[in-house]
Amino acid sequence: MAAFHYSLHRMYKYDGLVIHQSHDDEGIIEVVENNGERALHFGSTSRQSSMLLADPNRLHSLYARAMMAGLLFHDQPREVLMIGLGGGTIAKFMLHQFPDCRLKVVEFRGSVLKVARSHFGLPFDPRLKIKIGCGAQHVRHESREQAERYDLMLIDAYDHAGMAPEVSSEKFFDNCRTLLSKDGLLVINLWGTDKDMFQQVTWNMGRMFNWRILFLPVRGRGNVIGFAFGETFPKPRMKDLSEKAKHLEQQYQLEFSTFLQDFKRNNPSVINRVIHK
Repeated sequence: MAAFHYSLHRMYKYDGLVIHQSHDDEGIIEVVENNGERALHFGSTSRQSSMLLADPNRLHSLYARAMMAGLLFHDQPREVLMIGLGGGTIAKFMLHQFPDCRLKVVEFRGSVLKVARSHFGLPFDPRLKIKIGCGAQHVRHESREQAERYDLMLIDAYDHAGMAPEVSSEKFFDNCRTLLSKDGLLVINLWGTDKDMFQQVTWNMGRMFNWRILFLPVRGRGNVIGFAFGETFPKPRMKDLSEKAKHLEQQYQLEFSTFLQDFKRNNPSVINRVIHK
């Protein structure tokens, strides 16, 4: 698939300086800098990834930080499948923070991988395997060959128009459940402002995971992060999670105590299926 590059003459867009612009069969890819931040765009104002130039290994974007709320429940990921790479900031964080962790990433666009390498510092690392292709197809094929392969699955599949519909069907979550270890965790970035799509995904995910699910709205954003738990996932106590949140907050400089508050506030009907009071 050919990527076409444009020459840039100090072009400004989305309140910043465009430092890269290219085009592939799926559309436009832009990298924009503003106030020490670098962001990936797919031809719209929505940021697909963002990075602080002064601290490139830190998780900067609010939705990516919220996806890491899963560490409250599962803090030593070993075998991780990621659907959707974007700028690679989450993959980079995982490699940086968890030396024993192995990642497989499925990204639909080869040109997005190139930009993650060239502009967001995604490293070449023997623990990181990247496949170019459709995430839903990959999950379908792999779930036919093996079960309980991953203890953590991170799904963040977006294009310029929003969430990829392939990663929202009941069949997709069924295949994910097959691939997820019985005590594993699935984390998915959802777009809460598309009410119909959000309700459909919630229903599909809830049914496939027997309503062992939680939702975390990202403060100040349209994203809602969904969490689904394997069938023998050990049920933690809220008191222990509160202690753990303080510890993780110091370790990773992420707002785990706030995440826990928001879990309590936003999941009144299902929280008892996942957490002991």
